[in-house]
Amino acid sequence: QVQLVESGGGLVQPGGSLRLSCAASGFTFSSYAMNWYRQAPGKERELVAAITSAGGVPNYADSVKGRFTISRDNAKNTMYLQMNSLKPEDTAVYYCNARRTNWGRRYDYWGQGTQVTIAS
Repeated sequence: QVQLVESGGGLVQPGGSLRLSCAASGFTFSSYAMNWYRQAPGKERELVAAITSAGGVPNYADSVKGRFTISRDNAKNTMYLQMNSLKPEDTAVYYCNARRTNWGRRYDYWGQGTQVTIAS
């Protein structure tokens, strides 16, 4: 019963801010790298941000660098995405992903997504 549950999505004006959360259960959260993906209408899924299992070495898509911050709290089994200076092109369904490779085998878990809409 692995679960990844996103929350915090909604409607916000351009230039505004939003904080997404991903609550994890059913697996050893601290052993997994965590990622945020998004998918806009009519477009392919895009990797937005990534963070290592220990919470270091974050990486971001060029389109969100300087505006988004990924973080995690292993004691709470929760990952976050702080989104600032939001633009209409940030509108998408945002998905939480947990990923680990062990003995050459990939473990890849996904949440159901949360809608983020940026509009005036």
